[in-house]
Formats: sequence, C-alpha cells, structure tokens
Amino acid sequence: MDKPFRILGLQQVAIGGPDKRRLQRLWVDILGLAVKGSFVSERENVDEDICALGQGAHAVEVDLMQPLDPEKKPAVHATPLNHVGLWVDDLPRAVEWMTARGVRFAPGGIRKGATGHDICFIHPKASDEFPIGGEGVLIELVQAPPEVVAALS
Repeated sequence: MDKPFRILGLQQVAIGGPDKRRLQRLWVDILGLAVKGSFVSERENVDEDICALGQGAHAVEVDLMQPLDPEKKPAVHATPLNHVGLWVDDLPRAVEWMTARGVRFAPGGIRKGATGHDICFIHPKASDEFPIGGEGVLIELVQAPPEVVAALS
C-alpha cells in the first residue's frame, strides 16, 4: 500500500501525573534528562516541562505533564503514559490519507503544538464512522522540520 507520507521516528513520549515535580525526580534528577522548556495551556489543561533525551534529529522529547485543574478535561494525569508522538514528513497528506482509510482523529485538527511544530492526534478509540483508532493509546503525529526529515530519511 503506497502512502504519500513516511513516519520517520519517535518524536516524543508524554508522561502525566498529578504533580510533575514527582515525575522530575526520576526523569530529571535521577535519569539526567535536561529540561529545555515549558508549556502551559488552559485549553489543553496542562502544565508541562519539555525534556530532551539525546541530541539533534535523533533527540526524543519527554514531556512531564500535570493538569492545571485535576477536575477538568483533558485529564493529562489520568493515564500515566499520556501519548506517544511520531515524526511524519508530510502531516497534511498523512491526515488526509489516514482519514480516507478510516482512522479516527481527536477533535482539534492540525494545530501548533507545545514546541511550535504542527501536530494532530489519532484518537485512542475507534468509532463506527472511523473504525481505526489507537487501541487505547493516544498518538500524536508531529510535522518534522526539514532538518529532521533529511536526517531521518
């Protein structure tokens, strides 16, 4: 099956908990990941630290997330492994092709993500209309910048 896009590699792993300081104890203090930024969004109900594992095009982002309000949705802390992000070389074509083949996407469409890349999410659950989902896993598709496309191609 020819696809008009390629999945290039793992872009991120997002881990949620009620208190990101507890997550930092392992991921930053013990494992030594560097915090390279932060992101706060009321719309996404998230306060996250963006950490780096590795360097260059092969770096993987590890997001340590806590909810701004634990009573609101999305509940970024309810599933400790919140989502997995994948680099894709042509996000709009990937979404169009996958949608035509029954992949269910989460509401919100393609938009700017925490680090400025265009993103969208494959819904963790299928539906009658869209019978292919993440089977319990939320999957973020991330538009790879040209240098990542070149390095991982």
